[in-house]
Amino acid sequence: MKLIEAQRAYRAQRQEIIDQRRELQKRQKALERRMNATEGGRELFAEEAAVLELSINANKEKFEENLEVLDRLAEQECAVWNAEVCRQQTDAMSDYAVDMAKIMEVARRISNGGKVPASDERKLMEYSMELYMSAKNMAMLSEMRKKREKYDSLWDDEDEEQAEYDPQGKAENSEVDIALPEEIGPVEAESC
Repeated sequence: MKLIEAQRAYRAQRQEIIDQRRELQKRQKALERRMNATEGGRELFAEEAAVLELSINANKEKFEENLEVLDRLAEQECAVWNAEVCRQQTDAMSDYAVDMAKIMEVARRISNGGKVPASDERKLMEYSMELYMSAKNMAMLSEMRKKREKYDSLWDDEDEEQAEYDPQGKAENSEVDIALPEEIGPVEAESC
């Protein structure tokens, strides 16, 4: 079952529990009024009050159980979300590291007097004009060499599609192994 589906089911169950609690509290107030309005009402309605009190306590326990499950689901959603964001940041950092390695390689090639494509030179200039000028100055010093090596571009793979990141979608669609909540039955205490 998908995490989002489990959360919806448990939130719906929580709402049912809250509605039941309100109904039980209304019955309890009505019973208290009847107990106070009737002479000897405490003894007459003691059994009904006890049953109502047990129903309220059972309702509180159901609510606490539901809340624990929702908390665990929220923690799992947060963990999946954070893992997806971490993966996104890792991909961005690795792409940056690859680009830096390429820029440094272009600078090295220019420094050694090699011929690099104009697009690679432009990328080096965009990154750092100082590094570009240093590489060009080093190239002029090494012009005494007769043989100049010619290189292909390092950025031929730029047309690759970038991965889509959707932490919310990833978190909501992650699988959870949790059962659906059980149906909430009718309120057990008799109507007042």
